[in-house]
Formats: sequence, structure tokens, C-alpha cells
Amino acid sequence: MKALITGGAGFLGSLLAERLLSGPLPVGGAAPADVSELVLLDLVEAPDALVADPRVRMLAGDLAGSLDAVGSVDLILHLAGVVSGAAEADFDLGMATNLDGTRAVLEFARRHAAPPVLLFTSSLAVYGSDPAIGPVGVVDDDTLPRPQSSYGAQKFASEQLVADYGRRGFARVRSVRLMTVSVRPGRPNAAASSFMSSIIREPLAGERAVCPVLPDTEIALASPRRTIEGILRAVGVDDTTWGSRTAMNLPALTTTPREMARALDAVAGAGHSDLIDWRRDPEVEAIVTSWPARFVAERARRLGLEPDGSFEEIVREYVADHVPARP
Repeated sequence: MKALITGGAGFLGSLLAERLLSGPLPVGGAAPADVSELVLLDLVEAPDALVADPRVRMLAGDLAGSLDAVGSVDLILHLAGVVSGAAEADFDLGMATNLDGTRAVLEFARRHAAPPVLLFTSSLAVYGSDPAIGPVGVVDDDTLPRPQSSYGAQKFASEQLVADYGRRGFARVRSVRLMTVSVRPGRPNAAASSFMSSIIREPLAGERAVCPVLPDTEIALASPRRTIEGILRAVGVDDTTWGSRTAMNLPALTTTPREMARALDAVAGAGHSDLIDWRRDPEVEAIVTSWPARFVAERARRLGLEPDGSFEEIVREYVADHVPARP
């Protein structure tokens, strides 16, 4: 099996690459198969441990200019994109990457003799609190998206393109709406949701972090493990089991920054949350509070997917995976 991951050098892209290389996986309902070649396409180089694998080919460049060098593949995981805060700050960049880039990937799939399985990662940001209507409330599989940011609009428009390319038979498509992934390692990025990782990650490293929203703001998130599980489950099932070409919401854990801080202290010890500065940022707050925080993901449940049990479990996973043991 040959596979392509756009955004393959990023956090989720790297995790997916590791899983694809670790052993056989089903794709589109077929019997599990090993990856013979994995192309990672990104603007930056992937981690050395991935590039060292002889099955991995790294392509550094933008989507439109690099896809012709990929060759035919059986599986496309399209993760590349400009994050929420950056897409809001630079409209042209967001459109070029999130919308035009997705169209380039779809056209790449269309050129294949046999339609590949194509997974597109969308976002909970397709939902928003329309000022003329009011809060979203609880989101289920049939809730109408009303994006209130350029990022959300670009993701929703891309979902419709993906669905239509699937309808035309150009690719075997699956779109999944990711929740905010927390806790991510590394440094903060330009996403409005970045604080949902930094208020845990930085205090664990003895550094201060800023929470830009009120402590009791409800938010929806998922651990990296549950997110990867959802993506791979969507890729693995056959077309009939997947069902509608409409994007599927992955399960979400509803929590608040206050509850996250309590979980941090419960896992790492009292006082760690004292390193969180509760300082509101109106621009970030406006984006984050427009997103829904409560989901009923029945379609995902039918595929065997469930939300994380608690945020304390997520913190423990992060500590086990990324925090060095003290001597």
C-alpha cells in the first residue's frame, strides 16, 4: 500500500505516519496491509526518526507545487492547513491553503486511474454562534454548520468539495471534524485553541502559561490518542459502513479551563496550576466562545468511537508520553 500524508511533518501527521509504518492497517474495508511507501508532504522536514525509515519519502513544499511529484497512492490523509487564528489574521493565506490547497489535493486524487481513499480533516469550527440566531447549543450529527470565522468557513467549504468529488467517483472520501486536540507537545502555535494545550504543557515544564478565556468557559476537546483512533477508524471501514459523504463529528469531552487546571494539580501535584495566568484576550475569546462545547456523536459511536473518559486521563497520557521521569 502507498500512502500520502499532507501536513505529514506536523504533530498529528507524524503520529499517523508512525502508526502507518508500525504494521498492517485496513483501508476502505480491505484486508490489513503494510505500507510499502509513505510520502510526507509539508513545508518543513519531518522528524529524523520518520525520514530515516526507507519507506518514507519527504517532500518539502506547498501543496499545489508538490503533488505532481508524489505519484499514485492508495490512501491520502489530508491534514495540511492554516490554523484558526492564522486564517483569521491573514484571509488570503487561509484561502490559499485551506480551500485552494484542498482543491489541489482533490484534483490530485481525481487524476488517479483507481480512486484512492481520501480522508479530509475538518474542524468543530464549522459550527458557530450566529449573532442573529444565538448559541449553537448541543451539536448532533444533523446540526447545521454556521461558521463564524474564516477558518471555519474554509473548512466547511472544503467539506462540500470533498463530498462532491466523492459523489462524482473521483475519490472514496471521508471527512471527519476534529475536536481541539489537547494536550499537544511542542510550542504554542497560532490556533485560537492553542491555550488548551499550553495551560497544561507549560506548567508541567515549570513555565508560565496564559489562559485567554474565562475559567468556566465550556470547551470541547479530545486527546491525541482518541483523535488518531477516529481518523484511522474512518479510513479503515468500507464505503457502505462509512455511509454519508457528509462530514462526521468525532467524539468530544466537554470541560472547562478551571477543570483542566484541577486535573493538572491532581496529576502533577498541587501548585502547578499557579503557573497559569488568567488573562482574557477578546479576539481569542470571541473565536473560542463561538464554538460549540457539547456534542452527541451518534454516527461516530456506531463506528465504535467514544470520547475520552476525563481530562485527568488525558493529562496522565501526556505525562506518560512526553514528560521525562524525574531522577
